[in-house]
Amino acid sequence: MQAMPATKNPVSNVKKPHGRDYYLSLASSGLSMPIGTDLVLNESGDAERARRDGRALGHVIERAAKRWGTPLAIPLMDLRLEKIDLLGLIGVREHDADKFQFSSPLDESSLARLSTQDAIPLCPGSQARAEAIAYIATRTDLLPIGMTIGPFSLATRLMADPVSASGLSGAGVAPEDAPEVLLLQQCLRIAEAAVQRSIRNQIEHGTQAVIICEPAASIAFLSPRQIKAGSDIFEQLVMAPNLRLKSHLDASGVDLVFHDCGELTSQMVSEFAHRLRPVILSLGSSRKLWEDAALVPPGVVLYGNLPTKSFYSDSAMPLEKVRQIARELVENMKASGHPHILGSECDVLFVPDASESIRRKIDAVFADAEFLARR
Repeated sequence: MQAMPATKNPVSNVKKPHGRDYYLSLASSGLSMPIGTDLVLNESGDAERARRDGRALGHVIERAAKRWGTPLAIPLMDLRLEKIDLLGLIGVREHDADKFQFSSPLDESSLARLSTQDAIPLCPGSQARAEAIAYIATRTDLLPIGMTIGPFSLATRLMADPVSASGLSGAGVAPEDAPEVLLLQQCLRIAEAAVQRSIRNQIEHGTQAVIICEPAASIAFLSPRQIKAGSDIFEQLVMAPNLRLKSHLDASGVDLVFHDCGELTSQMVSEFAHRLRPVILSLGSSRKLWEDAALVPPGVVLYGNLPTKSFYSDSAMPLEKVRQIARELVENMKASGHPHILGSECDVLFVPDASESIRRKIDAVFADAEFLARR
C-alpha cells in the first residue's frame, strides 16, 4: 500500500512546541502522568453522551491534562473506532461492529471498497474525537494528540482466528495455498487503509502527535520461535505497515508515539525503537524499562509502565505496593540515565465498583506532591 501524501492542516492555530527535543525536555523536567482520560470522562454527568460530543470530549481531555499537570492532551484510547468506521463501508451497523469478524476471504468488490483512500463518513465517536482535537488545538495551550489502533491489531480484530492464520503465514504457507493466510493479508490491507484514513482525519483537525496502539504485536499472535528461525512474519505484519504510517507522519510534521502493552521480546522492542524511532515508546508492565533502556536510542523517551491494569484490586495491588513499585521504577530509570516519563502501562479504565480505589492509587503516584518532590 502506498503511503498517503502529506496532509495540509486546515485548522487555524499557531503550531505548538513539539518534536523530539520537546519530549526529551518533558522527560528531563520530571513529568509524570497517567493516560487517565477515561477516569475523568466517567466523572461527568453523562459519559456516553460526552463520547459523542466533540466539545464535551475536548473539555474532558483538557481537564484530564490539567489534573495531572501535563501539556499533552491525550484522548480516549478507544480502539474500536477505526473498526466501526471501516465496517460501515459494507453496511455493518455500529452496535454490531465489535463482534463482527470475517471467516473467509473477501471478494474483490468488498476488498476494493474497504481499501479506499477516500474520505468516508465517520461514526459519532470518531467525529467527536476529531472535534475534540480541534478544540484542544484552537482553544487551549495544550498539545493536541491523536489516537488510533495499529494496523496489525485492527487486522486481528477483523478475523475469527488470527492466531492460526499468523502461524501458517509464519511457517511459510502462501496465501494461494491457505484461505486463512489470504484473509490475514486482506485484513491487514484494509486495516492499514482504515488507520491511514483515521490519521489523515486527525491531522486535518489539528493533531501534532499520534499515538499508534499495537497491543496485538506480541508473542500472543507472533511466534518467537518462527521469528528466530528466520520467518519474516514480524516484518510483514507489523513493521512494514507501521513504517509506512511513520513515513506519512514524518511527511506531515506529526510526531509518532508508539504504544504496545503486549508481551514482547527484546528484539521487538529494539525494532520499534530503532526503526520506527517514535518520540515516545510506551510499553506494558511485563517489561523492565530500565533493562529496555539498553535497547532504545537515547533520543526515544520511554513512557510507563506502572501496572495500572491491576489497580482495581486492593488484594493484588494495595496502595503501599503501588507506591513501592513507582519509587523503584523511578529510581531504576534514574540509574539507567535514559529519558523517562513515569506513567501507566495503558489507559487507566474506569471500573464502577473499584473507581475510588483506582483514583486513590493514581493520585498517590501522580498527584502526591511529596512523592513527586522525591523525583
